[in-house]
Amino acid sequence: MPEEIITHSAEETIQWGREFAKRLQPPVLVLLTGELGTGKTALTKGLVSGLGAANENDVTSPTFTLVHVYGLLARVYHADLYRIETFHDFETLGLEDMFATPAVAILEWSEKFPLPSPWPVVRVRLEHLGADSRRISVLDPE
Repeated sequence: MPEEIITHSAEETIQWGREFAKRLQPPVLVLLTGELGTGKTALTKGLVSGLGAANENDVTSPTFTLVHVYGLLARVYHADLYRIETFHDFETLGLEDMFATPAVAILEWSEKFPLPSPWPVVRVRLEHLGADSRRISVLDPE
């Protein structure tokens, strides 16, 4: 059964991410979808912080670097696929290394992820509802 929550600020989105992170057990692939400005990076700040891999203030969008790695013991990968146009672009990210050891991988713009996941998948959709309100939907596995 899908789960849905409405947040009314970036801080609430981050806090929900911290709480949701407690339910994530490596290995897991968290696939985020949503238009620009729907809170994908804010949610990721909460997830990474909740997993104990980094302080939320150290989590930034990997739009230009494409992949960030947080944590020493508990690895959390955060990738932004927004700029990925071709499979070759995807291959240059080196994400195959990500799947070498159990971790939590968070992919923004996950609809551009071209491969079946070797790990369990959690799909999260974010929608802008106006002002600072967002709908976060955790979708049933397909």
